[in-house]
Amino acid sequence: MKKTIFVFSSISLALLLLFQLSKYTYLRDDLSIEIIIALIAILFLGLGIYLNKNSLHKNNSEATEIDQKQIAKLGISNREYEVLVEISKGLSNKEIAEKLFVTESTIKTHVSNILVKLDSKRRTQAIQKAKEFHILPA
Repeated sequence: MKKTIFVFSSISLALLLLFQLSKYTYLRDDLSIEIIIALIAILFLGLGIYLNKNSLHKNNSEATEIDQKQIAKLGISNREYEVLVEISKGLSNKEIAEKLFVTESTIKTHVSNILVKLDSKRRTQAIQKAKEFHILPA
């Protein structure tokens, strides 16, 4: 967080200095306004490429593998795990039932079992706990 604040503060300061410099050079008639605008545009282009490069090429160190031992420790069956994955995708009970070719009441039973095993009261809380236990991708 401190790094982000520092970067944006530095960028803001550099832009202010650039605008002051361009104002000074324009008043002295050293450069035309078109050249100043072109220089500012090139600076923004370079800054955008730099920021995009840094944000796109970060290694995703938080991508962890699914902890199968934790799934077994919690007593979550394969079918319950399939239902949990579909819940994490935001599907309703009806949509999950259609996708897994079971009845909606079966899905309700699986969801109920998942909530008990993850000690949760709501589906969103269950997903959050599953991510904390590393049984769902973060």
